[in-house]
Amino acid sequence: MTNSPQSPTIGLLNEKPMHAALKQWYAQPDDVFEALVDGFVIDIVRGDLLIEIQTANFSAVKEKLSTLVAKHPVRLVYPIPHEKWIVKLDPEPEAKGKAQRRKSPKRGGVEDVFNELVSFPDLLAQPNFSLEVLLIQEEEVRRYDGRRAWRRRGWVTEERRLLEVVSGQRFETPGDVWALIPDDLPGMFTTSDLAGAMRKPRRLAQRAAYCLRKMGVITQVGKRGRSVLYARADGI
Repeated sequence: MTNSPQSPTIGLLNEKPMHAALKQWYAQPDDVFEALVDGFVIDIVRGDLLIEIQTANFSAVKEKLSTLVAKHPVRLVYPIPHEKWIVKLDPEPEAKGKAQRRKSPKRGGVEDVFNELVSFPDLLAQPNFSLEVLLIQEEEVRRYDGRRAWRRRGWVTEERRLLEVVSGQRFETPGDVWALIPDDLPGMFTTSDLAGAMRKPRRLAQRAAYCLRKMGVITQVGKRGRSVLYARADGI
């Protein structure tokens, strides 16, 4: 393994506050930061383990992780906002940094990882790969830009700030992911059944079913009307 520390500026030029804070929180003594391994800059190298922290968009690291996992143990760390406070900076220049702060009614759960895991669900079937999901409290700082973000009436996210890590859950096998599914799910089920059991929107349930099928955790066993029926795979 090519493992060499880099200049502090490499890999840090575009680092956001959330990423930097999580890296410091996750670090242990003797960890190496921003090391070059097989042509990729790695957030944390802990002995033989390569640790990548990704705050969004798993698709952005798909090629990197798929390449590295063939030769190295790799862990992907992903934060989900369990609680969020939204801070809106006053758009008036004379306000000089005044802000409004409110708590978002949305609460994230570990199951929300399926929204991103659709980028490479089969990677969890690789023995070298593990995924750690952190539930966090965060602040999302927004500023007004009338030329952008029409869906938010001109407000764009400036940065995310870590307040606290509430809990964490690690997944090392496809069977670990199945543990996210409630026990009262019927033996044969549709994505509507899955959404009801998870108490999540059907769109998330559809993504969960896709991930679980790609991992070999569930299989298609028929249809109920126009809906596909799934069942847990043998041996899971």
